[in-house]
Amino acid sequence: MNHPGDRNDSHHLMTMADGQDLFVRDWPHARAHGAVLIVHGLGEHSGRYERLAQWFHTRGYAVRCYDQRGHGKTPGPRGALRHADDLLEDLATVYNGYAESLPHPPLLLGHSMGGLVAARCVLDQRIRPPAMVLSSPAMRTWEPKWKQALASSLARMLPNLPLPNGLPFDKLSHDPQVEPAYRNDPLRHGWITPRVATFFFREGEATIRDASQLSVPTLLLVAGADKLVNPSGSRDFAAAAWASNHLTTRYFDSLYHELFNEAEPSRSQVLKQLGDWLQKRA
Repeated sequence: MNHPGDRNDSHHLMTMADGQDLFVRDWPHARAHGAVLIVHGLGEHSGRYERLAQWFHTRGYAVRCYDQRGHGKTPGPRGALRHADDLLEDLATVYNGYAESLPHPPLLLGHSMGGLVAARCVLDQRIRPPAMVLSSPAMRTWEPKWKQALASSLARMLPNLPLPNGLPFDKLSHDPQVEPAYRNDPLRHGWITPRVATFFFREGEATIRDASQLSVPTLLLVAGADKLVNPSGSRDFAAAAWASNHLTTRYFDSLYHELFNEAEPSRSQVLKQLGDWLQKRA
């Protein structure tokens, strides 16, 4: 069966230090002048980034994306982690492996949960990309404090208990085709585990606190009408990172969570901001 992203790509499994295999998807480019590694969000998978990969491809970039643990075609229980920092260790391994295969290290782009993983990994100095793009990063959620406390308790007793993630699919995008495609995607899932939830709560606030240490040129794209992650996290991150002089922030006040999947003309406006930023850095 074909899934989104199965066209015009190549793929392989990459084994992590603890033996976990990750599904890695490549859109190679014979005459690439650069490369980008994309990190997807909660419940989705690398195949949903084919259109964005092709956008980069037409601009001379090779592209790699991988299915994070518990996601997509990566084997294992959905949303489960063996250790609290698995997502960070995985990104460091995938990024460094990709960088070793290239003449120059790749740009890093993270969306939603992937944005949090990317930012945390960079701030921890596990990796040092030449530049980073954060799209609707999950630095703060809409969950009340009591739910966060409950998740913390469950993480100690039942860390990989699958629970519905409660994400409002109708708020992914204003494009009417996005929600049904997402619901009918056989590779997406609707689960979150206490260990993953606690990762969001703990590392999100830590990333905001550490934003002043940002040392990598970064483009932050914020969806002002985001109902999946709380955009106040991005705003506070931007305020804290201002003194570092490495952050460029673009706000899209009326747009929903998936900025790269928004309805036109909004999607093209987002991509123009990305393209302009990349061109200035070229």
